[in-house]
Amino acid sequence: MSRGTAPDGTWWFPRAVVALRGAIFEKVNGDRAVTLPGATHGPEVFERVYAHPAAVGRSAGAGLSDLFWYWLSPGPEVHQEHLEPGERYEDVAAATRRILAGSSAAHEAAAARAVARVLDELPGHRVSLVRLRDLVMPAWAEFSYELVFREPCPARARELITAHAGDVIDSLKCTALRHPRRRARLTAYLHHRVAAGDVPHRLPASLSLPEQVHYLQGTFFNTAVVQLSEATAHLLLALAHHPGVQRRLAADPADATGFAHVLDETMRLFPLFGIAHRITRGEIPLDEDTVLPAGTVVCFSYPDYHATGYERPAEFDPGRWTSLSPRDAHHIPFGMAANRPCPAWRLSPLVLRAATREVLGRFRLESTASHTRSIPNRAPCLLVPHTAAPAPRRLAALRGYVRLRDRAEDVTRGLTQLALGTVMVLHARRLRPAARHFDHAEAGGCPASRPEGEPR
Repeated sequence: MSRGTAPDGTWWFPRAVVALRGAIFEKVNGDRAVTLPGATHGPEVFERVYAHPAAVGRSAGAGLSDLFWYWLSPGPEVHQEHLEPGERYEDVAAATRRILAGSSAAHEAAAARAVARVLDELPGHRVSLVRLRDLVMPAWAEFSYELVFREPCPARARELITAHAGDVIDSLKCTALRHPRRRARLTAYLHHRVAAGDVPHRLPASLSLPEQVHYLQGTFFNTAVVQLSEATAHLLLALAHHPGVQRRLAADPADATGFAHVLDETMRLFPLFGIAHRITRGEIPLDEDTVLPAGTVVCFSYPDYHATGYERPAEFDPGRWTSLSPRDAHHIPFGMAANRPCPAWRLSPLVLRAATREVLGRFRLESTASHTRSIPNRAPCLLVPHTAAPAPRRLAALRGYVRLRDRAEDVTRGLTQLALGTVMVLHARRLRPAARHFDHAEAGGCPASRPEGEPR
């Protein structure tokens, strides 16, 4: 968990505070947790266990699930990533595939339009200092809305989706407490639309109306918006830090291969997933002497896996993919094919390329902010319009300002994350949303589907 959501400390942040924050999150896993790869078991064991048929439990039986459900509420019990295997999951997964269906060209065009609308709000004659994640999140809110409703996104819906997604990711990164009432406003909006029959897709018949609402909210207006925003921020910030790579992409926007190499390297070095946890439903051999018993929580560390098998793994080098195939490398940016990969694994690269092309067509990117996998700083970046020619001294001053502000924020943010992370871990352990859900299910009850922490 600590590698999944707790961001990295900086060189000047007290090591003891960073270690304490990590210990708090690791404690949630309990004693029956194994993290792969590790000092004893390498990437081959990671792959074998991740793909094992018994590594199929999603939420039941893991203390870590209470924390994820707490952060992902409302409706984590019907979130596609957290549903237990079975007919209900298959029904939900089929609905997701139906909503994501469509031509590649149409999806790319929709993404480009959404990003263009956001960029149109920026001044075209001077340098803008933005947080890349905040800049693009409204665009991905519009894009996801159009996927679900097949109509242009109204301003009110964009505002609700962006507020909801921002609240989820800020609480996940422990930079802010969660706000259930803020999330409930989007729930109410979606409930009205679904009840009115405004969704032109067949929704999962195995879900009740409130559950269908929570399914859409969690899958498309939480995970999709958050992950696309984070991916775009990582990609653009990497380009800002590597101007030669940026110039090559901007000079040839039709170069799909060049973009694929940059995206593969970005997702290798800054994977969107930190830790994916699974609960074993049967025994899994770990090695000749060790067997994981049923009920073991296995934490799969994407950053550690992505760092194995490469020369200079800490270096950003898109050129490595000219002679290396992602299929033959330790590279699973969208999850493991044998264990529920991201349903948008085909769609995401297409729309990310369209978004990047739109940004590079208007701006040159520059940043002196730090770039970590967890990107809690939301990717501060200077956008320099191609039509503007700022004085070198002014640009240098802006670069210096970005650097100093980012370093100062690292210290205060680290302390904030330690405090708020501790509060939320303790609150989640008290509420026990996942454990209570499965306790009710085993008792034959039907737990109410409402935001955790709200009155019952």
